Amino acid sequence: MGQIRTWLSTLICITALLMISSGCTLKATIKEITDTTSNVTETTSGRTWFTEDGMLHPEYKLTAFTALNQTNVEQDLARGQGEYLTSLGTLLGLSNDQQAAFHAKAQGAFVTLMTSNHDARLQQLRTLAR
Repeated sequence: MGQIRTWLSTLICITALLMISSGCTLKATIKEITDTTSNVTETTSGRTWFTEDGMLHPEYKLTAFTALNQTNVEQDLARGQGEYLTSLGTLLGLSNDQQAAFHAKAQGAFVTLMTSNHDARLQQLRTLAR
């Protein structure tokens, strides 16, 4: 989650610098960013990933998390522990008591998970969480 905050902070700083240097308005810049994001997610998924409030729909949280944190998730999967693997378990709806078993199963399935495409990998992770 820290990486998402860092990425978001970086995006905000870059946007602010662009606004200052180009003289554009904040409203126009934000609209351009959100319109572009909406267009991308709508064309790739057939519908928008975001609510009208700008929040990510719950059904896309797992996809977004694994896509944005792929390297860290893979490293934690290989080790069978770590904050990204714990966050992944939380997104899959696991309680703290279920995390250790999930970590062990995920580490055991590491090779299979890494050779799967993204959608198949998410489905396998959901199966491991059961």
